[in-house]
Amino acid sequence: MRSPQNTVTASESLHVPVGAAAATTEPAPTRALRVRVVGATAIASAALVLIDNTVVGWAGSPTYAAPMKEVLAFHAHHSAAVAIAVGLEALNVPLLLLFLTGLHGLVGRRGGAGADWSRLALAAGATLSAVTAFYAVLWDGVVLSAGQLTEPSPVLELAWRMHAAAFAWSMAALGTTFIGAALATHASGLTPPWQRLLGVAGGGLLIAAGTANLAIADGSALLYVGVSGLAAWLVWLTATGVRLVRAQHS
Repeated sequence: MRSPQNTVTASESLHVPVGAAAATTEPAPTRALRVRVVGATAIASAALVLIDNTVVGWAGSPTYAAPMKEVLAFHAHHSAAVAIAVGLEALNVPLLLLFLTGLHGLVGRRGGAGADWSRLALAAGATLSAVTAFYAVLWDGVVLSAGQLTEPSPVLELAWRMHAAAFAWSMAALGTTFIGAALATHASGLTPPWQRLLGVAGGGLLIAAGTANLAIADGSALLYVGVSGLAAWLVWLTATGVRLVRAQHS
């Protein structure tokens, strides 16, 4: 069992403890590169989400409460913006999974503290990726349908509503991913206490929003509860990524 003094020291220095076997089979530069790659994927994932939301926000994407005529008009005239957004989301799926897989490996190499939490984050992240794919494919369907219409159709509305529902439901998966990753990194000494608090609070907001997915898909302002949690996730990802990239290893 670690003493409190040793735990604090590990958290402050980010010195990665390894077993004798690992130390002899994996050089320190390789371990350092591995940690920096995990950190870089976290930063890249946060950047892609930010760019994605900036693109659709700049184009004036309609809210889920908007009338279908507005939804049709937007997707008929801004298919390029949606194509960019969907492409960024497709790229973010492997980045997120690479980050979570790498993070699980780092936690295991630091003695396994927080390993159960990192497994939860990885499983939730895989679920999130599957729902994100469904959400993105439906968004493609909305664009393709809108290009052939002059008035909203039942098929267009169905695709849009399912797209909205998938987005709302994904918040619970992201919240679980957030909490698991934040608790895992804190338990293994990779991140300071404030990031654990950010993870629990932000993840809780996302899960709360996800449980209200029907209302959000119908245009409820509860969406902004989840948006607050998403903002916390981006802050956490960026802070964690920078910390790992700048970490010192022996």
